[in-house]
Amino acid sequence: MSYKESFLKYLETEKRYSPHTVLSYRNDLESFRDFLETQGFEGELHQVNSHDIRAWIVHMLDNGYSSSSVHRKISGLRGFFRFLLKQGLVESNPLDKVVLPKKKKVLPVFIDEDSMFKLLDNFDFGDDFKGLRNRTMIEMLYTTGIRRAELTGLKCSDVDLVNGTVKVTGKRNKQRIIPLLPSFTARLKEYISRRNSEAKGSESEWLFLTVNGRKMYDRSVYSIVRSYLKMVTTVEKKSPHVLRHTFATHMLNRGADLNSIKEFLGHANLSATQVYTHNTFEKLKEVYKRAHPRA
Repeated sequence: MSYKESFLKYLETEKRYSPHTVLSYRNDLESFRDFLETQGFEGELHQVNSHDIRAWIVHMLDNGYSSSSVHRKISGLRGFFRFLLKQGLVESNPLDKVVLPKKKKVLPVFIDEDSMFKLLDNFDFGDDFKGLRNRTMIEMLYTTGIRRAELTGLKCSDVDLVNGTVKVTGKRNKQRIIPLLPSFTARLKEYISRRNSEAKGSESEWLFLTVNGRKMYDRSVYSIVRSYLKMVTTVEKKSPHVLRHTFATHMLNRGADLNSIKEFLGHANLSATQVYTHNTFEKLKEVYKRAHPRA
């Protein structure tokens, strides 16, 4: 087994990363390997030096990659060499001598409250199972802040309609319980009833199903969310993750404390949640400019 495959196996079995995350690491390492081949490099990945890595960074920046994308790709390579050092397979980490480009501070994109209310309260999703499913998925994403992969990974057994909660399995298989709003609990109950009586594959363990009775695909959820958000907003990004940002921003604007939002989102560290305070601060500045007599 190659060093790369050993590393990916380690992420899957010991770190318990999701298949999606492991695939992302694999793609990043293979992307670096492809670049090395264009440069005439004939060795193995673990034999690269800091010059090879700097050349890859320059290549990515020249090809339009953002500094954030470069950081993400390099993080996979950094994890690879940390693994090799831990296993005693290399003597040094070439990334110790590499300085990454400074990240640009990008505020999370979110949908304003009026647009979300317009979508959920006034838009006609249709009376068939597919329409009910789409509305339920979008409302689940917005009212809980869960990730797209967490949504498609929900099982029927994860939902507790009596207590109004849902059990979510997040990154590294960490589980958290999220309360559901009474109005959404009623909606979810209606969806499950229709799912069990009308949907193909209703015996499946997965909560959200395709029209063919299979587990919902991540790509399908993305397309569905994007198509509906297009009807109510002009923000550039229209993805399931934008609904996650929207959940956190709206909660913070309505007075929720940062630690509670951290638990809802399943963040490991509070620093990941603090990015939403910037959105709130921007809103405060707008209010100040409108309200202060000297503004």
